[in-house]
Amino acid sequence: MEYVKKPLSFEQQADLLLSRGLIADKDDLIKKLNSVNYYRLSGYFFPFQNKTTERFYDNTEFGKVWKRYIFDRQLRILVLDAIERLEVSVKTNTAYHFSHKYGCFGQLDLQNLPKMTEHEHKDWLEKVEKETKRSKDQFVSHFFTKYGDKHKTLPLWMLVEVIPFGSMLNFYKGIEPDIKRKVAQNYNIPDQVLNSWLTSINSIRNICAHHSRLWNRTLPYKPLILKKNKYPEWHELNIDNSKVYSILTILKYLMDHIAPQSGWKFRLRDLLLSDKYDIPLYQMGFPDDWKTCSLWKDAFIE
Repeated sequence: MEYVKKPLSFEQQADLLLSRGLIADKDDLIKKLNSVNYYRLSGYFFPFQNKTTERFYDNTEFGKVWKRYIFDRQLRILVLDAIERLEVSVKTNTAYHFSHKYGCFGQLDLQNLPKMTEHEHKDWLEKVEKETKRSKDQFVSHFFTKYGDKHKTLPLWMLVEVIPFGSMLNFYKGIEPDIKRKVAQNYNIPDQVLNSWLTSINSIRNICAHHSRLWNRTLPYKPLILKKNKYPEWHELNIDNSKVYSILTILKYLMDHIAPQSGWKFRLRDLLLSDKYDIPLYQMGFPDDWKTCSLWKDAFIE
C-alpha cells in the first residue's frame, strides 16, 4: 500500500486533534505542536483515545497529556543519570580485571575473548577503531603522538573511555566467566544476572538517548530477576520484568552500590509521587505496596 498522507500545518494538526474531541486552547495547542512533533506526542495521546476511531475519550484535556509528556522527559533524565554512573563503573571494573590478567592490549587477542567469534571480534575491533579516530579527547591525541610509532590502538583502560555502552557490552559478553564474576561481585549479583541487566539497560539507554517514550513502555529485553532462595527481598513483590518498574528497581539497587551518596533514589521518589503529574504508576508496573518493600523503603527515610 502506498503512503499518500500529506503534511499538515500546525494549525491543521491542532484542528484534527480538536475534531477528535481533545479539549484544548487552540493557540496553546499550536504552540506546543510547534515545539514537539505531532508524531512524538501521539504516543502520549494513545491511552486517551479509542483505538478504532482515534477519538478522545470524554473530558480528555490536553493539559493532562502534556503533563505525562513532561513527566516522561524528567524520568528519562533521571534514568540516564543512573545509567551513566553504571556505565562508568562497569567500564572501570571490566578494564581493570581484564587488563590485569591479559595486559593493556589484551583485547587484540581473540584467545582472550572466548565468548566472541572471530567475525564478532573483527567487527568489534573495526568499530572501536572508528570510535577512537572520531574521539577529540586530548588523552587520545597525546597517546598516539607519543606511542603511535609502535601502537595503533589504545590501552584498554583508555579505550573504554571512548567507546559507547553498546560496544562495551559486546566486549563484556565476550570475556571469560571468571572475569565476569569478578565484575559482578562489585554489585553482589551473579554474572548471568548482570549480563541480563546490562542488555536490558542498554536498550533503555537507547530509548532515552533518542528521547522516546519510556514511562509506560513494554521493555524490549526483559531483565532477569534474582533468585528467591538467595535474594528473597526481590520476591516480596511480584515484579513484572516487562515493565519500567523492574528497570527502576534494578537501577536503584545498582545505584545503592555504585553511588549511595548521590541522592538519586530521593529524586526519583519525588518525581514518581509528585502531584504535578498525576501518573498512574500501575501502568509502569508499580505494585500498590512498593514503598514498603525492602528494595525501596530506604528511599522514604532521610
